[in-house]
Amino acid sequence: MATPTTSWTKLTRRLRRDGNPLLRRSDLIDGWLLHAVIAAFLIIGPLLAVAIGLRVHADNAAARRAEQSWHSVTGVLTRAVPGPEMSDNGANTWVTWTPARWTAAGQTRTGEVPAAAGTWAGSTIRIWLDRAGDVRMPPLTAAQASHRVLNAALTALAGLAVLLAIMALLARRILDRRRLAGWEADWLSVGPQWSHHGYLE
Repeated sequence: MATPTTSWTKLTRRLRRDGNPLLRRSDLIDGWLLHAVIAAFLIIGPLLAVAIGLRVHADNAAARRAEQSWHSVTGVLTRAVPGPEMSDNGANTWVTWTPARWTAAGQTRTGEVPAAAGTWAGSTIRIWLDRAGDVRMPPLTAAQASHRVLNAALTALAGLAVLLAIMALLARRILDRRRLAGWEADWLSVGPQWSHHGYLE
């Protein structure tokens, strides 16, 4: 079982605080770099996720308000939608804009509408129109709205992790260059003295 003294020694060595006279300030910074990156992610990450989530939630609310003025009509696909329909009750089915025919305000119209992959030509589908009569994607469901918030938060966290990793790599490269420059400068000052005393003969 490790004693408190031994544990403290290991910790200070890991953090480059063991009083080694050969350690430079760059070594100390390097020792703290990983801890700083982790701390930054743990502090900034939740704040960023909450901020992004609130922003997407507000966008969803604005979309729902706009969707309240929409109305739906029945249309008929004039061309089959390519691609097989996926499993999971259509939750994973992709949507393709496909030619269709429908009647709105007593007039027959044709155009492209969003339809699930694998739908046959001649199938009856529900088409959503806005006040101007333009075709819209189906309104967001509660599950889709929640998924948008979750996906946005996860994407933001992944982006933050990548950004911090890149910054850490750049910082380490800068520290390595400074160390090499310092070692070269020290060698230029010490090397001639060793050579003068015959150590390098």
